[in-house]
Amino acid sequence: MKKKKNKKKRIAIIGTVGVPANYGGFETLAEHLIEDLGQQYDITVFCSGKRYPKEERKSTYKNAKLKYLPLEANGIQSIPYDTLSILYSLFFSDVLLVLGVAGAWILPFVRFFTKKKIIISIDGIEWKRDKWNFIAKKYLYWAEGLAVKYSHIDISDNEAIQDYTAERYGSLSRIIEYGADHTLKVPVTEKATEDYPFLQNDYAFKVCRIEPENNVHVILKAFEQTNKMPLVIVGNWDKSEYGKTLKDQYQTHENIHILDPIYDQEKLDIMRGNAALYVHGHSAGGTNPSLVEAMYLGLPILAYGVSYNRVTTENKAIYFENQYDLVKELNETYTVKLKKVGEEMSEIAHRRYTWSHIAFKYDQLIQEALTTSSKMDVNAKTKNVPYKKLLKMGHAHLKTNKNF
Repeated sequence: MKKKKNKKKRIAIIGTVGVPANYGGFETLAEHLIEDLGQQYDITVFCSGKRYPKEERKSTYKNAKLKYLPLEANGIQSIPYDTLSILYSLFFSDVLLVLGVAGAWILPFVRFFTKKKIIISIDGIEWKRDKWNFIAKKYLYWAEGLAVKYSHIDISDNEAIQDYTAERYGSLSRIIEYGADHTLKVPVTEKATEDYPFLQNDYAFKVCRIEPENNVHVILKAFEQTNKMPLVIVGNWDKSEYGKTLKDQYQTHENIHILDPIYDQEKLDIMRGNAALYVHGHSAGGTNPSLVEAMYLGLPILAYGVSYNRVTTENKAIYFENQYDLVKELNETYTVKLKKVGEEMSEIAHRRYTWSHIAFKYDQLIQEALTTSSKMDVNAKTKNVPYKKLLKMGHAHLKTNKNF
């Protein structure tokens, strides 16, 4: 009698705009997971029908099935979007890989009434972001707690976030960052210099969502006050009053080039890869994809000095706290130092931020989730350890909640 062939375990990836990846870090992550793990698992990715017109939709992509929902994946609609994705996945999946906490309110019911395994990435400390109003922040704070409590495994993308979940929830979160080796260093072409003359000289570069927590206003103000080199900054300026105001204020400044979103990857790669330095202003979240991509290209990094950015760059970048710091660093940092910083950033990224390494980590967590019934935490391991001993070991944060 022939043995039955083992069926692949079924994984649902929830919380992204979808694939093919055109929108952000979680989407790029999903794309690389289906490339690297799609032969091993039966993967389904939920996609926003609002972002993929019917004529462009695919039933499958690379090694994954695609399911479309008629909602936006971001903003207030992310709550029903993630909720419906979770409910739908209960009919076929073994493991729910949930990226973000928007739909976390339903996880207690999933945990109590099904045997599905839940892995969740909390995506930084989302409730602290300035873009959310008071009610949204309260919901995200509550949802974050549910996500950590009712998942089988929770993921942090940065050691600083791991410290946070350990202190606040007693959870032993697992660190998995993002890959950056999809990023290419593209040589400058004659056509590119015709379209973007700034490519012929040294310039600083930044690409981001135009939001207050990314300190875009601080960076623009600093470059207004220095002529060391021009700033080229790409973002969604017209999506908010904050962005529109900054665009109106700085778009005619001779030292600042404000560009709308660029979806042509080759154009973006030419601009980013040939910059003299990269300015990273993010003050919330964890490991930011645009930062590790710039690091992978060997760009010197001037980063806002919060713990997340320091951990990502192993405290080897150049840091600023305000526009005055940034102006000082721009005016006083010499080429030799920038070159050294760029080399260090490249070494870190090639060591830590490759997609094969990231996919391997996710594979290990999926295997663990499939075989575990209880969640690991840090409370039992530290509650009886004297504070002085924890302090000596460098783990004093596990004894206190004061930092957050």
